[in-house]
Amino acid sequence: MVRRSIFLYLTLLFPLVSSAQAISPAQLEQFQQLPRAQQQALAARYGVDLNQLQDDRRVVERPHQVEVVSPVSTLTEGEQSRRATQDEHGVREAVGELRPFGYDLFAGSPTTFAPVTEIPVPAEYTVGPGDVLRVQMWGQENRQLELPVSRDGTISFPQSGPMAVAGMRFERVRQQIRERVSEQYIGVEASVSLGELRSMRVFVLGEARNPGSYTVSSLSTITNVLYVSGGVTTTGSLRQVQHKRDGKLLGTLDLYDLLLKGDTSGDSRLQPGDVVFIPPVGKRVGIDGQVNRPALYELRRENALGELLSLAGGLTPQAYPQRVSIQRTNEDFHRVITEADASTPEGLRARVQLGDLVTIPSVSEITGQYVEMQGAVTRAGRYAWVPGMRVSSVISNLGVDLLPAADRVAAVVVRTDKPTDTISVLTLNLRDAVANPGSDEDLLLMEADRVLVFSDTAKLDATSELAQHQSYSREAMLAPVITRLKSQGIPGDPQQVIRITGPVRYPGEYPMPESQSMMDAITIAGGLKDSASLFRAEIARSAVDRDGMGETNILNVNLAEIMAGTTEFTLQSRDTILIQAIPAFAERRTVTLAGEIRYPGEYTFRDGETLQDILQRAGGLTPNAFPEGAVFTRAKLRELEARRLREAEERLQGDLLGLELEGSGIGGHNAERLEEVQGLLEDVQNSRAVGRMVIDLSAVVSEADYQAIRLQDGDALIVPDIPQSVSVFGEVQFPTSHLHQPGLSVDDYLERSGGPTRQADTSRVYVIRADGSVMMPETSRWFGGRGRHLQPGDTIIMPIDVDRLNQLELWTNVSQIMYQMALGAAAVGSL
Repeated sequence: MVRRSIFLYLTLLFPLVSSAQAISPAQLEQFQQLPRAQQQALAARYGVDLNQLQDDRRVVERPHQVEVVSPVSTLTEGEQSRRATQDEHGVREAVGELRPFGYDLFAGSPTTFAPVTEIPVPAEYTVGPGDVLRVQMWGQENRQLELPVSRDGTISFPQSGPMAVAGMRFERVRQQIRERVSEQYIGVEASVSLGELRSMRVFVLGEARNPGSYTVSSLSTITNVLYVSGGVTTTGSLRQVQHKRDGKLLGTLDLYDLLLKGDTSGDSRLQPGDVVFIPPVGKRVGIDGQVNRPALYELRRENALGELLSLAGGLTPQAYPQRVSIQRTNEDFHRVITEADASTPEGLRARVQLGDLVTIPSVSEITGQYVEMQGAVTRAGRYAWVPGMRVSSVISNLGVDLLPAADRVAAVVVRTDKPTDTISVLTLNLRDAVANPGSDEDLLLMEADRVLVFSDTAKLDATSELAQHQSYSREAMLAPVITRLKSQGIPGDPQQVIRITGPVRYPGEYPMPESQSMMDAITIAGGLKDSASLFRAEIARSAVDRDGMGETNILNVNLAEIMAGTTEFTLQSRDTILIQAIPAFAERRTVTLAGEIRYPGEYTFRDGETLQDILQRAGGLTPNAFPEGAVFTRAKLRELEARRLREAEERLQGDLLGLELEGSGIGGHNAERLEEVQGLLEDVQNSRAVGRMVIDLSAVVSEADYQAIRLQDGDALIVPDIPQSVSVFGEVQFPTSHLHQPGLSVDDYLERSGGPTRQADTSRVYVIRADGSVMMPETSRWFGGRGRHLQPGDTIIMPIDVDRLNQLELWTNVSQIMYQMALGAAAVGSL
């Protein structure tokens, strides 16, 4: 019923639209609530353009009176998007990254920019219809009158009839009212002021963001109306805003005067019907570089370079005015570059043209009278250099001037030789330099020296600190220095680079110290480690033989004498220093003894010691020891087992994929095999490599001629106590452990576990003895033979029938590996 009434209503509505009659916003709102298809059907029926209807709605909904522009926070998302788009257009109009100057004045349009009505009304204010005059009378008669100006421009003064005031200045109206009061009222004086002010309609046209007519206060000026209309687009002029009345130009407003000088003299007041016209933007010139306000500026005429610099706020202290670059388009439409010297009057008078881009360069880097601190220092940077300056002049306190992680011993000074433009490197002991100011250790600094202070990574505990100081490492800080030294190499003067290897704190490639001292080279590398051998060191030196062929000579030096300072050795370019390490220095190899050993623990063994020697040092076995079940593991075997497990897992995954590709099969047999293979794969993935080696511990302990077992680092021996059980695992009905009884065979224990399952392979039953060896029973009652007697600690394995699972022999080997590892791990884990 409601929809029918709306439809009937719209049948009356659309003829009105077609006849251009006024439509209320409420009617349009009802129409827009209908589905889009119904809107189109009605529009087609009555010949109405929906787009035109939307435009009409916008015209109807325009506010009749606008005092201020809403701030950005109150704008709708659509309005914000529209303004953002307009701002983007402004950016695209810019040259490079420059944006037009001055248009941010209207960004946000704050409400406080509305004209203030509480201020005194100026004497030149023109009174018109809508204004209210307040007359206060005192003397013989006290009265207060509010006299509104009517539409015909008059006020009704009590007892004296109408009085024409429209179009008169406020000062003149005030004078006439006073005269009338003095004429009609004897002994009465009057004071005249303005109460409520009228509103008036003005027009904002041209390149405004929202051109149209606006109702504003009668005190409004040009800038007030510009804010009401949303400001000037980036295609509009800020320097030629025109004020028109009755088609005549009354004046222009240059907004640059307001922005740059605070001059509001051109911001004239408006009268009803006035037009504020914003013409297109004039000539623009961009200025970038070392000026205070880089931007695009609009020129009123062909300006000089000095005037453009003034618009941009002048030069910064870093500006270099003698080589000002001006890019412009010539008559052939080619982009050319000219230069001007802005430090001279002639250069400041250079003309700039439409489309020019002026770039003010910066001064070059400091070229002299400085020394520079880099790296792990508290205050890195450049310091003024004076003759006689030393390292202690810039680093006077190691705790204050250096970072906590700084290397307080080794540092270098990179020195540049100005005549040849080459660099050299001096080594520096910071601790000695600071402790002995003015001494030889406290190097005399030269102009443009760079002192590089490295981080000592040994002082850094946290990973975050290590990452923070990575840029202060020797490798990072010396890399550009080494590159520079290599590039300096020429015939007869090879590159001054050396290499240090061996037990030094920071081995690697280093600059040749200017002293060419081997001790200084070791100092740069952080010094020797405690594992360094002082017996000798090798120097590999590149040379050229008599035939002009390159060769390498090996020189042996006494490192102890060099470090003591009793012998000097001069390095040459490309030398490689090999610091030899003390053989087997601080090498600690251990074996772990656990279980039924008199003194278990972790023992350090000497080279060549055997398991028997260690057992003797540990006091031998206890009376409860079960040497037949000892588990001896080795790290290298553990790695081998882990690799075999990974290979078995990969092959099983391939077989599993093949079964999956075969499909479910007839009767679901393939699905059953797939499930069994998946279970086997999970067992392999969950297995842990043990690295067990089968040994006869009884023979190791008691037989002197038994093969000696030489120990390796990481070996472990676990001796269990005497067991009482025999375990049955694999494809049996109830895998478990049974109390050992003498005389029982493999078949007997299998029967006690319920016998084999349907998937069991009874022909391949095997026994893992307590020492880890594997025994295949000679006969089995399951296939017509007799049983084999077992010992305590033995484990019977009933494997799966792999023949029925695609005849994959791999599975038999995998299952055997897995069970051996599982039993070894169980033996280790039980202690």
